[in-house]
Amino acid sequence: MMITARDIHKSYGQLAVLKGIHLDIRKGEIVTIVGASGAGKTTLLQIIGTLERADRGSILIDGTPVHLLADKKLAQFRNRQIGFVFQFHHLLPEFTALENTCIPAYISGSGKKEAESKAAEILGYLGLTERLHHKPAALSGGELQRVAVARALINHPSVILADEPSGNLDSQNAKELHKLFFDLRHQFNQTFIIVTHNTELAGMSDRQLLIRDGIIIEA
Repeated sequence: MMITARDIHKSYGQLAVLKGIHLDIRKGEIVTIVGASGAGKTTLLQIIGTLERADRGSILIDGTPVHLLADKKLAQFRNRQIGFVFQFHHLLPEFTALENTCIPAYISGSGKKEAESKAAEILGYLGLTERLHHKPAALSGGELQRVAVARALINHPSVILADEPSGNLDSQNAKELHKLFFDLRHQFNQTFIIVTHNTELAGMSDRQLLIRDGIIIEA
């Protein structure tokens, strides 16, 4: 298994958000997490992505017990093994598409030349060769989200986590982004977990996991 989660609980004050999540996701699988707003989808994604820690429970990612890692080791693991795509692209406005894509590579210790070469290759694969030196203000919504995908891919992570990735896109750009995820899986055999309200995307995935009242009730 690429991801194994057992008995994941998370509360904020008196509010219990996750109440015992069990999850197994295979390498190369595309899984969508669906459910009503407030059901705990994003919280679960953030815990799997090591952005938050569960109150109790265990998570193994590609055999590594990430719930046991100290903060510094956890940050290093996250940088190298997990890519994130959010509803909002979170690109830095003063940097070009190429520079934004390079940031995780710089954090992992790559030199400027190596990082820029990798970034240009990925952006080219995503059809953005002509936009490398454009800043976010000069890019369309679909282009901005593809740059965000390139940034998530640059360290060749084994897992991509996406939170409503097409939520701000029109229907055509959303379809293109959804297709891109499956193309990437085919090309690189990466594992995708996607939180979405988009029924078309959910229907395309290998499996849908429905969260209701803090537990997965359907898989």
